[in-house]
Amino acid sequence: MSPLATLSPDDLNAFRHRMQGRYDAFKQRGLKLDLTRGKPSSEQLDLSNALLTLPGGHDYLAADKSDARNYGLLQGLPELRALFAPLFGAVPSQVILGDNSSLALMHDAVAYALLKGTVGSPRPWSTESRVAFLCPVPGYDRHFAICQDFGIDMIPVALGDDGPDMDAVERLVAADAAIKGMWCVPKYSNPTGTVYSPATIERLAAMAAAAPDFRVFWDNAYAVHHLTTERIEIPSFLDACARHGHPHRAFVFGSTSKVTLAGAGVALFAASAENVAWYLGRMGKRTIGGDKVNQLRHARFLRNTAGLLALMDRHRAIVAPKFAAVVDTFDQHLAGTGVASWVVPRGGYFISLDVEDGCAKEVVRLATEAGVALTPAGATYPHGRDPRDRNIRIAPTFPDLDTVRTAAEGVAASILLAASTALLKTQPAGHVS
Repeated sequence: MSPLATLSPDDLNAFRHRMQGRYDAFKQRGLKLDLTRGKPSSEQLDLSNALLTLPGGHDYLAADKSDARNYGLLQGLPELRALFAPLFGAVPSQVILGDNSSLALMHDAVAYALLKGTVGSPRPWSTESRVAFLCPVPGYDRHFAICQDFGIDMIPVALGDDGPDMDAVERLVAADAAIKGMWCVPKYSNPTGTVYSPATIERLAAMAAAAPDFRVFWDNAYAVHHLTTERIEIPSFLDACARHGHPHRAFVFGSTSKVTLAGAGVALFAASAENVAWYLGRMGKRTIGGDKVNQLRHARFLRNTAGLLALMDRHRAIVAPKFAAVVDTFDQHLAGTGVASWVVPRGGYFISLDVEDGCAKEVVRLATEAGVALTPAGATYPHGRDPRDRNIRIAPTFPDLDTVRTAAEGVAASILLAASTALLKTQPAGHVS
């Protein structure tokens, strides 16, 4: 197919009429399909159904013989911390276990810093005249929502193939003491699938910061969520920060939400010994201890790192074909048109789709009217404002494979209709019909 921008006005008008017919036919099918959120499917959740019977009526003693049914062990079961630690570039003493949501731990870390300051803070963040975070974009809407809820300024920085634009990051962080934090999804980023390069990780760890309490919120949500047989590894950010003399810079987060049961998993926070003591000091006012019975059943179910990775291989067998279906469908309908580009991620839960500038909102509107629900255009940018109105996040994991393929067809039809209509508006008057 020739790029649409190279077609004559008459050929482009004819193409648009064909796309209108294709779109209308799809819309008349009356489908209700959903590609909005990165949730595991029921088939994936079934992989961990054994958790529902664990640890069992008589199995409640942890490895240290403590009773998991009781209060205590604020930091979490040692055996589960030992299982998770190497996957997140930490040692067990650096890990704190939470309940199912790592987002809750991130929210609390921000709240604690605002109210009390953190290690090295001259004062609580909330008493500063301004607090700002760097936000690689496209990025995760729930990160941005935390900042927006607390009134934290968000400064977008471009996310490339190897990570954020480090020239911009280094310049901004060194010059502005109001920049207290930065969001990072270092492996299989949401939504682009970016894997931070070792060089990027080194620069993030080594760079000078005007704020003595600058923190990188290292949301390693997809640490083990591979879509190929290659298990990509990245260097430990905790180790890199310590090696470069900034041991307290890293706040590392992760969870089993897309490993075991999304609504009943275990989250973790990992950091320097001083940061761990700081977090536990705040956390200890909030709770007497987490759900250690859930931690124990995860230790029993996963057993060890090899057991967790084997479980993730079973997840990959379910979700990888769905990603392939989206990519194949886009290749079939959109390749060569010049009006869309998309990533082929090596892991994670999303596909980042870029359409013609100014068209993302229209594509989402058309897709929704045709029965395909998509994440709102702009969601991958702070305040929901994509300056080029072009990025759309595709979440293919939750629906079944046939539904994913059909939904991708509807998205492609919406893209072609929106793009051809927009291009016709740039043509001389009289050619749009």
